[in-house]
Amino acid sequence: MELANTFEFITPERIRIKGTRVGIEVVIEKFLEGASPEEIQRHHPHLTLKQIYATITYYLFNRAEIDAYIKAGHKRVEAAYEEQRRNPSPGVKRLIKVKEQREASGLQFHEEAQ
Repeated sequence: MELANTFEFITPERIRIKGTRVGIEVVIEKFLEGASPEEIQRHHPHLTLKQIYATITYYLFNRAEIDAYIKAGHKRVEAAYEEQRRNPSPGVKRLIKVKEQREASGLQFHEEAQ
């Protein structure tokens, strides 16, 4: 069995376990945190042990490349989060305004009660 057949190389930034929506980084990060393949499967019962072992094996044979892949993914997520914080969508802006109004009215209520 060729390990690469276990994965879908959607783009250089997205590698999934074939037949699932699970990125290889999900399994690898749990493995690096010390989880056994069986523990990983308990958290992701839709994955087979064969898929999990194949993902770990692929990682171990391509460690530098996959570490860089995971690090780049984290950077993309952080950049997207920061961009969203700087430029929230109209819906998020409305939620922020509602939250501020509720907090302001809550503070006024507490001040009047004292």
